[in-house]
Amino acid sequence: MTLSPELLLDMAAQRLRTARPELSEHLDLSSPQALRAAKARTALDGPDGSDGALVVCVVSRFDLRSWVRETCRFALGLPAEETAAWRRSFTRTVYLSGRPDNLRERFAFGHIGDDGAVAWTRPAPDAASAALRRLLKAFSGPQPLTSWRPTTVDVPGAIPGGRAPVHRDVYVATARATVATVLVQLNHLLAEAVMDGLIAGGDRLTVRAVPRLAGVGEPFAALRIDTDTHHPDALQAYAGLTEETRVAPSP
Repeated sequence: MTLSPELLLDMAAQRLRTARPELSEHLDLSSPQALRAAKARTALDGPDGSDGALVVCVVSRFDLRSWVRETCRFALGLPAEETAAWRRSFTRTVYLSGRPDNLRERFAFGHIGDDGAVAWTRPAPDAASAALRRLLKAFSGPQPLTSWRPTTVDVPGAIPGGRAPVHRDVYVATARATVATVLVQLNHLLAEAVMDGLIAGGDRLTVRAVPRLAGVGEPFAALRIDTDTHHPDALQAYAGLTEETRVAPSP
């Protein structure tokens, strides 16, 4: 797949159309700047004028393999109505630095990772998480993300009926990427892939580091495209989920 600027713009615009089909035909999606402005206007409200849905993620430390597994587990555990509201807000998520185990008695989390390093609130209007957001500082994660050997993650959860488990690759662009950038971009990619049925319980994901996605020869089933942090008038593919490559073997 050739990741041309035109293709990146087309796929990013399609994401907005999927999230807000009732508005997309009235929005200018002809350039990265127009797309960014359209998303900003529509992310904070629901289709009926109500508040959009926000998730707060509290992070004490970042472990890539655990992050992929627990992000999938969180998204798979959401009921359909909450998933739909979160998608309409473009899976908007705020990341805060803190220790989930120290906060679980005071705040309601939708999911806490098995290792206690990360927790998510359920999608809800901004006011529902205001106290938590006032208490904690933003998660910074400024360290450069170094390359790693491919690592395979088993997606938790029950295997859906009528669907065999599959194996896909997750490619992450590491050139000039920080921990915070990868954390954010993977969260969007994986959560929306769950919503689209591309990732389900029982699947296997092999996470691979590449400098840029442009050199990957495999076809992608989903891409995470966002504004290039170093070139605000351009788009960048930050992460990609490939088409299924093989049936995952039984445990």
